[in-house]
Amino acid sequence: MKTSLLNQSKEIIGLALVAVFIYFFLFWDYETLQRQFTIPQNLLNLNTIFLSIVIEAIPFILLGVFVSSLIQVFVSEETVQKYIPKNMIVAVLPAALLGAIFPVCECAIVPVVRRLIKKGMPLHVAFVFLACAPILNPVVAASTYFAFRNNTDILIGRMALAFLLSMVIGLILYALFKQTNQFKVTSEELIGRGADPLETPVKVNRLKATIYHASDEFFDMGKYLIIGALIASVFQTFLDRSILVSLGSNEFSSPIVMMAFAFLLSLCSEADAFVAASFGSAFAPGALLAFLVYGPMLDLKNTVMLFAYFKAKFVLVFIVVVTVVVYVGVLIYQAILF
Repeated sequence: MKTSLLNQSKEIIGLALVAVFIYFFLFWDYETLQRQFTIPQNLLNLNTIFLSIVIEAIPFILLGVFVSSLIQVFVSEETVQKYIPKNMIVAVLPAALLGAIFPVCECAIVPVVRRLIKKGMPLHVAFVFLACAPILNPVVAASTYFAFRNNTDILIGRMALAFLLSMVIGLILYALFKQTNQFKVTSEELIGRGADPLETPVKVNRLKATIYHASDEFFDMGKYLIIGALIASVFQTFLDRSILVSLGSNEFSSPIVMMAFAFLLSLCSEADAFVAASFGSAFAPGALLAFLVYGPMLDLKNTVMLFAYFKAKFVLVFIVVVTVVVYVGVLIYQAILF
């Protein structure tokens, strides 16, 4: 009990510090501050980028944790298992199809996938959904169309590669890990902090249970979002983009360069197509596709979250698998069509 209260006190203090931190950056008079202390422009740029990432991601994190909470409260383990094909290889197909109708971006996908696995969805099937849902959903398709309205090959290529490669990634993960448990056990789970309100002796109505789950998961995910956003903003501020452009002429190096760029920028999948379009004159279509497919599957933000909740070995293998599969898939695609 004392340990639980201590952890809650630490969280409250941490949230208060985050609130002060965000308030400072939102409302401080930067011009006065810069005159008084001669703050370098790079640091002010870092602050602006950091805030833009956090503010852009928070609505999607909220969406993700509420979807996760609704799954926890209203969807039983039996329901999840009922609709998953018994054949573990065939099961990757409905996961990819589900991604096409589920409007969740990469900022929100980790809590949803985490909850689905806990409800009984096989590990590799859940990670098919994690890989494809941020790309295949209708909102991302629309933004890609408007960003590349003069080049529909990019839209078709992005959707086709996301659909096919996500299933390949799932099958490789199944071959490597089968259905083993890859969750990292946290200290909170060991002391029972994350207990389900519906399983406690006190009966709580489902609306309250959903709110309890959502608030708990939001604060849990929020700290990793802030860490990931800070790292991404540092790279965006100090990365020399001219180096990337100089490497964009080679058909073999340009896709991997743009994949690295997508990972470091950590853009939201609903907006990354417009950034990719701005590189259209410097990079080949294959490199643009690598940027558009790899970034939503894997970026700094969701990598930090993955390391927080899954075993480090599994996350490292997942990173390698996604990187190799996307790179090879893009090379094959551009060799055939471009």
